[in-house]
Amino acid sequence: MTGEIFRDAWGIPHLRAVGARELARIQGRVTALDRAWQLEVERHRAQGTSASFLGAEALPWDRFVRRARLDDTARRCFAQLEERDAETAGWVRAYVDGVNDGLAEGARRTPEFATTGLTPGRWEPWTPLGVWLGIHILFAGFPAKLWREQVVRHLGAEAVGLFAADGPGTSGSNGWLVSGERSVTGQAIIAGDPHRFIEEPGVYQQIHLSCPEFDVVGLAVPGVPGIAHFGHTGTVAWAITNAMADYQDLYRERLRRTGAGVEALDPDGVWRRAVRHTEVVEVAGEEPVEVEVIETARGPVVIGGPEGLPDGLQEGFSSEVFSEISGEFSSEFSGELPGTPPLAVTLRYPPRVTADLGFSALLPLLRARRVADVDRAVDLWAEPVNVVQAADTEGGLLHRVAGKVPVRSAANGSRLVPAWEPGHDWEGWHETPRGGLSDGVAAMANQRGVAAPLGVEFAAPHRADRITALLAEKTRWSAADMPAIHMDTRLASAEPLLDLLRTLDTLTPEAARVRETLLNWDCHMDADSAAAAVYAQVRGAVVRRIAAHPAFAALAAPPAYPEVLLPWLALLPRVGFALEHLLRAEELYGIDRAETVRAAVEEVAGGAAAQPPIEARRTWGDTHRLAPWRALPDPAYREPGLSGDHDCVLCTSSVPGLTDLSARGPSARYIWDLADREASSWVVPLGACGIPGSPHHRDQLPLWLQGDLVPVVTDFTQFEKETDV
Repeated sequence: MTGEIFRDAWGIPHLRAVGARELARIQGRVTALDRAWQLEVERHRAQGTSASFLGAEALPWDRFVRRARLDDTARRCFAQLEERDAETAGWVRAYVDGVNDGLAEGARRTPEFATTGLTPGRWEPWTPLGVWLGIHILFAGFPAKLWREQVVRHLGAEAVGLFAADGPGTSGSNGWLVSGERSVTGQAIIAGDPHRFIEEPGVYQQIHLSCPEFDVVGLAVPGVPGIAHFGHTGTVAWAITNAMADYQDLYRERLRRTGAGVEALDPDGVWRRAVRHTEVVEVAGEEPVEVEVIETARGPVVIGGPEGLPDGLQEGFSSEVFSEISGEFSSEFSGELPGTPPLAVTLRYPPRVTADLGFSALLPLLRARRVADVDRAVDLWAEPVNVVQAADTEGGLLHRVAGKVPVRSAANGSRLVPAWEPGHDWEGWHETPRGGLSDGVAAMANQRGVAAPLGVEFAAPHRADRITALLAEKTRWSAADMPAIHMDTRLASAEPLLDLLRTLDTLTPEAARVRETLLNWDCHMDADSAAAAVYAQVRGAVVRRIAAHPAFAALAAPPAYPEVLLPWLALLPRVGFALEHLLRAEELYGIDRAETVRAAVEEVAGGAAAQPPIEARRTWGDTHRLAPWRALPDPAYREPGLSGDHDCVLCTSSVPGLTDLSARGPSARYIWDLADREASSWVVPLGACGIPGSPHHRDQLPLWLQGDLVPVVTDFTQFEKETDV
């Protein structure tokens, strides 16, 4: 016997082993037992083979993964890990051995395997790195550069700011650090909630890892060993949010076919051979699909090819247009000149360049005893770029950025850049910024804060400002006080619409009732609020009317980019998330915004005379419902209603103007108490187990909905032993 598996009352695994490597094997095994379906879906997604059992709907993702070379990058990163850090590589191998030990048993327990006919495959040592890449490759949002080009092309450079993510954004993670001077115990508290797409099973796994070297509780990523993002060792705790840094570049390439393959034009004017091969993607129920994979010196081609960009996108992309964003000008190329070779787009991302995913940080994090240990560990961090907060029992505090951000021209950060022109190379890595606390607290919520030098667009400041304001309401805080902040529903970004509403007169009686309801509303998006539902209806009508205006007609047609990138390029969500900017802009292409709001109010009020009073109508929670992603959709579930909205601290994101359903939200909540780890708490949206029908499949959902958390327990004498391993 090298280890033991215990379970607490919530089915959370508590693992104990004789050493770190043995513990990694048990972590892999228990994850396979609890999350076999999730692990296999993520493995196939990382390899670009998910369409083989999920069908044609998964094909766009598989195509992208093949072209972006995620599996090959994972292999390279693991090979380099073995050379640079043999201990961590062996630890990852042990985790993979555990996964392989448990997959068959986990699959027998999980009905999705029988439904799809999927047989569990074999995990390779690099598979956890591929899973990590697959989860995070779109996390930095490089498709936003494609959107900016669309905006500049059709509206001009001055329009880019109107749609900037600094308005109500789609990203959302909250974290806050309260120092000992502001706590009732004299020891720090770290709390927050990562916001991601809510998935079933969940994207985070509550787990307790114990061996002679360390004893850590935290939130693991299924398929990846250790506890990367949120952990508490007893003497030090840490947490992260997305830094919103810009560290992925898109290059416009000139490619040509030759008798020997494909060549790309480099900045020195020389045509050089590109790597090229063809892969076959199997598709359940359909014929296999061939995918041409091409890689230049910049990176893999993810859009277009030697025959050019998709129809309708090649014309009009001139250096003159590009210069409107960057302030630069080059007359050497115009995409409309006769004889110009076709264009393609390559993606350059740090792990592909460095063969390093930052996995060398994972073991040092588990072994950390003080803030200085966490600081040294995250120096090794690579992907994605995060803001890190940490505190220890000796009063140490940390607030910094961690990850690799390349040093390159400013133009690379804002747009696609021409691969054949000099000046767009990567020239080393930025030193990651550090921040401090103000009045004993620090809030991180994807805002333009400590990471500002490394990014282009950030989330609106509303969540960070609200957290800071709430923390200022008390002199001393306890861990038990923190859920109230998690669940705050004030929507500061509603003000511009309400301001326009105040200017309206000569409304119909029914519309006047809607106006009165909203002007008396407290701006809280509570699930049981009828006024919040009315606000969402009016907001949606405003968004749809602005998006339908002829000024934006050119942006309304979906461009012919790969399907997996289109969510970043859809006009309606862009208007919905940027509504605050659009309503406050000095001028908006001749759109009368007051009249637009008036028409929206009248639309919502239509037929009100035949309806019950507004306060008796449906509430926000009637339509704002949880909509978790499942690899196999299950229409039988009737998901619960939610409080919050995309710009609240309780960031349950819908898409204004399109749907009130929420696919994004707190994928976990945590409160780390440095005075007493057993006073800490955590919760996930559904449950610890990914097997439908398990008593722990959805048992945490009622707590998550109410803002309650599960106590963190680390005393093994209080657990039920499941097995020796």
